Amino acid sequence: MTRYDIYGLGNALLDVECEVEPEVLVELGIDKGVMTLLDEASQNKILSHLGDCATKRTCGGSGANTIVAVSQFGGKAFYSCKVANDEPGEYYLKDLLESGVDTNLKLHPPEPGITGKCLVFVTPDADRTMNTFLGISSGLSDIELVPDSIANSTYTYIEGYLVTGENSKQAAIKAREIAVNAGQKVALTLSDQNMAKFFKQGLLDMVGTGVDLLFANESEAFELAGTQDLAEAIKYLKTISKTFAVTLGPKGSLIFDGQTLLEIAPFPVKAIDTVGAGDIYAGGVLYGITNGMDWATAGRLGSLASAKLVTTLGARMATSDLQSLLKEVKSI
Repeated sequence: MTRYDIYGLGNALLDVECEVEPEVLVELGIDKGVMTLLDEASQNKILSHLGDCATKRTCGGSGANTIVAVSQFGGKAFYSCKVANDEPGEYYLKDLLESGVDTNLKLHPPEPGITGKCLVFVTPDADRTMNTFLGISSGLSDIELVPDSIANSTYTYIEGYLVTGENSKQAAIKAREIAVNAGQKVALTLSDQNMAKFFKQGLLDMVGTGVDLLFANESEAFELAGTQDLAEAIKYLKTISKTFAVTLGPKGSLIFDGQTLLEIAPFPVKAIDTVGAGDIYAGGVLYGITNGMDWATAGRLGSLASAKLVTTLGARMATSDLQSLLKEVKSI
C-alpha cells in the first residue's frame, strides 16, 4: 500500500473567477468576504448577469487547493472528492492527476450529474467573495473514502465546508475515526467564518474528542471560540486541538506546536487577490511538518507561499515557483 504524507477530503469545485467592483456585489445582494451556498438556478442567474467577466477557471475547492500544494512542494498526497461524469468532472480528474495527486476518482466511474462550481469574486481591495453551487459534491459520503489510504497517511486533512451536508459531515467523522484507529493524525480547517457561525456544533462533531492540527484565520477562530479576544480564542483552541495555526492576514500567523506559541512573521506584499491564501498556507505547513521541517520553518514556508500567491490572480501557483520557495525558506 502506498504511503502518503497527506490524505485530503473535501468538495470538488470548478472555480470560476471574476474581477468586480464592490457595487456589483451590492447589486446582486451578495454578502462580501464570505462563502455563500446557492442552488444552480441562482448561480446561473448571477453568471448571466455578469456576462463575460469570468477571467479563468481552475479545479479547486479549499481542500483540493491545499492537497495540490502539498504535492507541488514534493509531498505524497491523496484527495477524496466527488465529481460528475460531465466535462468539468473530467477536467477535474485530469488536473488532479497532472498535479501528482492520487485520488478515489480513479477507483470508480463518476455518476451522472453536475460537477460543483464556485463563483469567486475578487474586488479591488484583494478580498474574495464566493458563491458556491455544490452540485454532485453535495452527495459526498463515506463511499468516497479509501480507508487503506487514510490508514497509510501521516495526516488526514478535512475541509470544514463538509459540515454543510449531513452525509459529508458523517464522511468526515468516519475519516477521522479511521485515521485515529490506524494511529495516524487528523487535521481540520475551519474553511470560512460562516461555517463557524452557522454550523458550530457540526464542526465540533467533526472535531470529536479533539484533532491533532487545526487551521483557522482570525475571524474563524473568534467565531468558533465565541470571543473577539485573541488570547481567549487561543486558549479555547488548545482545548480542541493538540496543535494549531491561526492566520492573521498581513500581520502574519501564529502556530502552537503543542508546547510553544510561535509568531510567524509576514512577508509584506501588495495583495491583488487573496483567493486560496489560507489553502496554500495550510499546504506549506502540512508539507513542512511531514517532510522534516520544524514547526517554525513550516510556518514560514506557508507564510511565504501565501504571500507570493496573493500577488497574482487565482488560487494556484506553478510547481516550479513553489519548489523555489523551499530553497528560499531555508535561507530566511
